[in-house]
Amino acid sequence: MSAGNGRLAGRTALITGAARGLGARIAKRMSEEGARVVINDLSLAAARSTADELGGEAVACDVSDSAAVASMFEEAVSLVGDLDILVCNAGISGIEGDNAARQRIAERAEALARGEQPEDSLDGGIAGVTDEQWRRMLAVHMDGTFYCCREAVKLMRPRNRGSIITMGSIMGTFGRGGGTAYCAAKAGILGFTRALAHEVAAYDVRVNAIAPGWIRTDMTDPLKPLHPMLEMQTPMGRIGEPDDIAWAAVYLASDEAKFVTGQTLSPNGGWYMSQ
Repeated sequence: MSAGNGRLAGRTALITGAARGLGARIAKRMSEEGARVVINDLSLAAARSTADELGGEAVACDVSDSAAVASMFEEAVSLVGDLDILVCNAGISGIEGDNAARQRIAERAEALARGEQPEDSLDGGIAGVTDEQWRRMLAVHMDGTFYCCREAVKLMRPRNRGSIITMGSIMGTFGRGGGTAYCAAKAGILGFTRALAHEVAAYDVRVNAIAPGWIRTDMTDPLKPLHPMLEMQTPMGRIGEPDDIAWAAVYLASDEAKFVTGQTLSPNGGWYMSQ
């Protein structure tokens, strides 16, 4: 698909967790399609670096902090004047900086290569999940999505237009042992998306989710030893690229999707098929 057709001309978009990875690619494609983008991340310097490349604006906050999110939206509106598109992309895998988890992943890949079935799940299973890990996962994904959508609806509903895109996962539709907290958070986002879509449809505010499959990003980098297995499990025979998600976001934000709400679009190469 070629870029630069102006599908989002004149619109403003706030993308959370967009200093790098999927968020940065979504911001890039939306910018190329005419949107003025606001880049959010935990680090203002990182957000500003990406925003400068795209001619956009930068804001920083932890999306799991309700007051910080409210302040961020106020700042974003002061920078760009209004909000037409929200992409709730910010998220965590739960194994950031966890060398022990990386080692377990490598051992699992080696066992599978030998034709053996590993006994341990990727993160040691539910018995190894602490209260803090569980709550942090839900806070970033579920709370962050709720806080951002609540602020966005306040802006979009009075204007009778807007597109909100949440970020689910095939782990929220299919589920997978060893990732109970992540799967629960992503499944919750999909249910939240459908409920909110019903609530605001009368105001011409559309709410949809993207549920990415296995995509090459910094977040999935620890899973590289498992990529050959995942490619074999995927009917299309490959791991996805960030553009596979970014173009889905552009579509859902554009008028091409003006009759689409409450849906989950899942670019995953056929790894999981629904409906």
